[in-house]
Amino acid sequence: MNELTERTWAEVRLDNLVHNMGAIRASLPAGTKFLGVVKADAYGHGAVPAARALEANGADYLAVACLAEALELRAAGITLPILILGVTPAADVPLLLEHRITQTLADEATAAAYSAAACAAGGTLRVHIKTDTGMSRLGFLCDEAHRDRSTAAIARACALPGLEAEGIFMHFAVSDEPGAEAEDYTRRQFARFTAVLDALAAQGLRFAIRHCAATGGTLFYPEFALDMVRPGILLYGYGDPQRKLGLKPGMALLSRIAAVKHYDAGTKISYGGTFTTGRPTRMGVIPVGYADGLHRCLSNKLTVWTKDGFAPQRGRICMDMCMIDLTDLPGVDVGDTVEVFGPHADLEALAEKAGTISYELLCAVSPRVPRIYL
Repeated sequence: MNELTERTWAEVRLDNLVHNMGAIRASLPAGTKFLGVVKADAYGHGAVPAARALEANGADYLAVACLAEALELRAAGITLPILILGVTPAADVPLLLEHRITQTLADEATAAAYSAAACAAGGTLRVHIKTDTGMSRLGFLCDEAHRDRSTAAIARACALPGLEAEGIFMHFAVSDEPGAEAEDYTRRQFARFTAVLDALAAQGLRFAIRHCAATGGTLFYPEFALDMVRPGILLYGYGDPQRKLGLKPGMALLSRIAAVKHYDAGTKISYGGTFTTGRPTRMGVIPVGYADGLHRCLSNKLTVWTKDGFAPQRGRICMDMCMIDLTDLPGVDVGDTVEVFGPHADLEALAEKAGTISYELLCAVSPRVPRIYL
């Protein structure tokens, strides 16, 4: 035990991220570029360590959500191309140029602003054109009603001085959902994208990097890989319900039993008394709560893994602690490690209990939880 593991900590397996990248690549057509999505602090795993591991093992590109995340990677010495998926103000174009950061371009007005800023700074800004084929978020609208207008707008944007349109991309809305309706919608989105690509190619506009597949597209529609894929949660070991790729979880959230108490039957546990013991109960206290990222909505639903089996959590999860029932685990005691999620306690099952997705639980692990890199 050391000061990092006295309370609650996260173990991050960078080798598992590298393994997952290799497994994903092996499932794709030869020559497909790999973009590692490291936004949101690499889904809680630590953007800089994750980016270093990906860069050292052959990733082609990285993606982040915003300029601050990109600058953090550059400050750490990451040299791979970095794509900002979100919006960056035109006033920050000089920073994009200085740090060789690629920017998403999602509309014609922003293209004009970026062009003016890049020309004023004496540089050329590398951009990836974002198309909206059915996600209804950022991007040039490319459904049938808007295709011709957007194709013309994209062509005008690409002709502006100070801009280099290296790539063009879209984002699937339901590619990770089961069923014929989701598949039909996904294929319709891809058809809209390729129609725009064809229309632009007819005008002599071709792009070095065309990409549309994030996790769902990469896993379920490898034929849509095009020039590059950009898996997010898949890289961190989740999002593969059939486990066909043999992915390994990148993170485990661990805590340590701080106290063991004995209660009579009929004792109310934690705030609100939402759990009452039905028998003499041996209760453990673990120092992990919603301030650490353990959602309060998991109260009375969570089970944690111990060396002797799973222990149910009892009562409301507090800000910094929660209680687990050790009555049937007499060999588990103060100082023993418990796993909230990881190789023994499945994160996706936990997310289902919380009514959310694995992405949210990983991103929720708070900064006060130290990361230990293995």
